[in-house]
Amino acid sequence: MPSRLNILSFARPIAYRPKPQASWRPQPPVRAVPSQYRAFADSKQPPANETETNNLHVSEEAAKTAEIMGETPPAVEEKGTPVEEVVKDDKDAQKNLPKVMQDAIKAKQSNSAPKGSRSYSTMTTSVTGAGELDMGLIDFQSPATPPAIPGAKFGLPSLPLPQGSNYKRRYDVVVDQVTNLLMRHGEKSAAQRNMSLILQHLRTSPIPTINPTRPLIPGAPPPSHLPLNPILYLTLAIDSVAPLMRIRNQKGAAGGGVALQIPVPLGQRQRRRAAIQWILGAASKRRDKGSGKGGLAQKVGEELISVVEGRSGVWDRRNAIHKQGVAARSNIVLPRKR
Repeated sequence: MPSRLNILSFARPIAYRPKPQASWRPQPPVRAVPSQYRAFADSKQPPANETETNNLHVSEEAAKTAEIMGETPPAVEEKGTPVEEVVKDDKDAQKNLPKVMQDAIKAKQSNSAPKGSRSYSTMTTSVTGAGELDMGLIDFQSPATPPAIPGAKFGLPSLPLPQGSNYKRRYDVVVDQVTNLLMRHGEKSAAQRNMSLILQHLRTSPIPTINPTRPLIPGAPPPSHLPLNPILYLTLAIDSVAPLMRIRNQKGAAGGGVALQIPVPLGQRQRRRAAIQWILGAASKRRDKGSGKGGLAQKVGEELISVVEGRSGVWDRRNAIHKQGVAARSNIVLPRKR
């Protein structure tokens, strides 16, 4: 009869290793204590009163720093920053302040505002009622007299009206005439842009050299003054080469179907028109130096400079007209005296 199986004896040869359990040991709490003071450069000892050092006002800290550096410390009058300085740039915070503080802030802002006029004015030149020009001078006071006419908000203008008050005559006469002759196909804005570029070219150009054989009109300023006033520069260039007359051909007056040349004097506007057309014709024949909208303006500006310096071919054309007019002066028929 077989022996009984002993379960305990069967499990004894099996290796059994229990799972180790993790043991937790309480650690003592470690607390990092921050430094209570900032060491100075000349001493490593903490100051006597740490609370006052850490809570210094800005002005007091500046006084301490100046004392350490050996400089003159600023005057410390009171501790803390005033509320007005804290909320001076915050409009929402100013609304929540008491009425007394709001009035104090408004009074301080009104007192800090600049009084009087500026030292330089960027406004356009205006003409007062007395005929004086307001050029943006210091402490210029405009007349603030109330209107004498009841019911009128503003005073009536003084007569005669000053020159340039009409919007149709707000430009110089020569500048307006050159602009109209520059215009093509009714594009006035393009002609005004070219006119502006021409004046800019004259203003930035170097000082011209005047040819003594071809002088400018009498009363012209020195050449060094011309780039400072481009409108005067333009006027002198046009008036200096403007012809005094034109040659009119009268058909059949010389007999045998031959035309008779008769010189006819010109007015100021007619003389300038002839000179401008000559200058524009000579500028159009110049070689292009680049592409863009400012090509024509650059060529016209260079032609005006060459006219002032006596290098332009417009002078020869003017001299030919005058020479021909002097030769044909005998053809002028004057009315008989009664």
